[in-house]
Amino acid sequence: MADSNIHITKAKSSIDLATILGLVGAFGFVVGAIVSGGSPGSFIDFAAVAIVLCGTIFVTMMCFTMQEMVRTVKVIFKTMSHTARDPSEAAIQVLQIAELARRQGVLSLQGVLVQLESEPLLHKGMSMVVDGTPGEEVEAILRKEMLSTMQRHQKSGSVLKKAAEFAPAMGLIGTLIGLVQMLGNLEDPGSIGPAMAVALLTTFYGAVLANMVFSPMSSKLERNSHEESMVNNIYVMGAASIGRQENPRRLEMMLNSVLPPAKRVEYFD
Repeated sequence: MADSNIHITKAKSSIDLATILGLVGAFGFVVGAIVSGGSPGSFIDFAAVAIVLCGTIFVTMMCFTMQEMVRTVKVIFKTMSHTARDPSEAAIQVLQIAELARRQGVLSLQGVLVQLESEPLLHKGMSMVVDGTPGEEVEAILRKEMLSTMQRHQKSGSVLKKAAEFAPAMGLIGTLIGLVQMLGNLEDPGSIGPAMAVALLTTFYGAVLANMVFSPMSSKLERNSHEESMVNNIYVMGAASIGRQENPRRLEMMLNSVLPPAKRVEYFD
């Protein structure tokens, strides 16, 4: 008989070295090039920073709600850490639960619900199955929840993409401001330098923010969202199959049809 104490591998959250190293490395090379020129102070201008950074934030804010902006800030910090969720391990865990339900009955899953609390979607699906909810209804409810999660991630990605579009535009606006100030004070040689600094540095800051922060973060969010969606899809398929009381071997074939070739499992072979 199957052991009701199924081993559930919890998702491990750790620092995403690829994101950290990429960010530090990119800025490191830029700062290194600036320092090697011998005049790092000339690349610091608070007026230019305010125009580009604050301008980008406020213009992006016009396109979204405050709730979406706050959620995006939280997501940016979450991209710095990576939660490992192996699709193969998720598939094996679902098959273990399916085998237990097949051998001892659906009510035997009551004993493993506590172990599933670290995976909210799977826990919700198994709870509905234990309560006698039909498989089709379980799948419909979980699919809607999956879709809602994906839409939230897409919205955060849209905020970052929009910020990446606006940052160079704000840099151009800052450049025009600097040029106007410079041309309006040609009789004062002392004002030409600061105005030219604003004109050039805003373009520089805009390009850096767009191509070294906002755009890469958006791509990483899309990548993480795709990975999470695959694992959640496995959980939905498993909960629906168990709710329909299907043969676990059939579930294995279904799961392998959505898993990448390198991640396919051979649980019953």
